[in-house]
Amino acid sequence: MSAKKAKAPAAAAPERHVKIACRNPSAFKDYVIEDKIEAGLVLTGSEVKSLRDGGASLKEAYVTVDRGEAWLVNANIAPYRSASTFNHEPKRRRKLLLHKKQIMRLQGKLTQEGLTIVPLVIYFLDGTAKVEIAVGKGRKQHDRRDQIRKKEERRELEKVMKGRNRYRER
Repeated sequence: MSAKKAKAPAAAAPERHVKIACRNPSAFKDYVIEDKIEAGLVLTGSEVKSLRDGGASLKEAYVTVDRGEAWLVNANIAPYRSASTFNHEPKRRRKLLLHKKQIMRLQGKLTQEGLTIVPLVIYFLDGTAKVEIAVGKGRKQHDRRDQIRKKEERRELEKVMKGRNRYRER
């Protein structure tokens, strides 16, 4: 009889530590999200410290492609209080780190009618600043109302079902 070698246990995937710095509150409400991409951010030291303190807003931010480079425009990162003279401009354009193929694909999407690129979340992944961007199509006002109505109907249905299940348990 041949002796089989014992297999070594599979190495567990390393844990990835994610800390969310800020979210775009209106992205899912105002746009139908089609495609998501993770990109790196080029930041200064005071911007990183301000993000870690939670001093950022993506409310009016969007992404453009200019001369083969992707840029995050209109994202507000508040000045860091302790940086004094070495502070940054709060609404400056910030370069996104993407592969050339990803940038070309985004540029192609921007040429289509009604599509835009919006940032969803800025977060730190193992200490590195990342932004999740998405290609989205703007919603009309009546689409938003339909979405809100469906959400309320679903909540009411869940509420009724929860009460019904409670009655059965007695």
